Amino acid sequence: MSFKILVCIKQVPDTDDIKWTEHNTIQREGLESIINPFDLGAIELALKAKDMLSKSNVQAEIDVISMGPPQAKQALMTALALGCQNAFLLSDKKFSAADTLATAYTLSQFITTKIPDYKLIICGQQAIDGDTAQTPSSMAQKLNTAQITNAVALQEINEAYSIWVQDTKSQKRTVKSGFPLLVATTLKNIEKLPDINGYIRAQKTEIKVCNAEEINADKAKIGLLGSPTQVKKAFVPEIQRNTTLIENEPTNHCANYILNEIKSCKANNE
Repeated sequence: MSFKILVCIKQVPDTDDIKWTEHNTIQREGLESIINPFDLGAIELALKAKDMLSKSNVQAEIDVISMGPPQAKQALMTALALGCQNAFLLSDKKFSAADTLATAYTLSQFITTKIPDYKLIICGQQAIDGDTAQTPSSMAQKLNTAQITNAVALQEINEAYSIWVQDTKSQKRTVKSGFPLLVATTLKNIEKLPDINGYIRAQKTEIKVCNAEEINADKAKIGLLGSPTQVKKAFVPEIQRNTTLIENEPTNHCANYILNEIKSCKANNE
């Protein structure tokens, strides 16, 4: 039996020109999209884990999972081209308008139903279109598995345990855990890029699509119905900037002017 690594990825808009649904969620169909940068970091760590395990004669397999509309297959194709072996798309109108709780339930239900023998799950810490950082921890709780958040590097991995570098901003430390384990990473950089052979392999790999019934999902826990948090209002903020040009004035005059402007802004915000 191979060492099963799961990577959860999300396709996010690659533009500020977004539209909103009637439920104030992002209208994703038709948008130019990319893989969430933190999820690229998750793929990078999964590939490193697979490589490190192979050097210990442990065969590992990476499954990549995404939840979204049919166009999310593009993100899964890229993940396959990067080196993941299998791809799964959770796509169903019943999943639409899900918040982090409903998303975590759907992903966890899929894993429990379809890939219960996993050893390691790696997710991006957060998605740039939401930035809540809630889904990974919620998944870990629902799967009843250990979790490590804010991971930035993998130091060691074998069949019994793995050691990760965790960056909490105040300090960096190493964390050791056995399996099963969920890791959420803040790593964005990815060293490996898809090549032509990877794209050819991806074209030949079937992306398995699952709906709500196939993962035995409780309809009261998915999509809008299963989302206790909802966006009341969504809009693109208008950024206004005013400039003042100061010419032919002594340096001290310019400095005093800027200082007075800062004090004025501070007073207005208090």
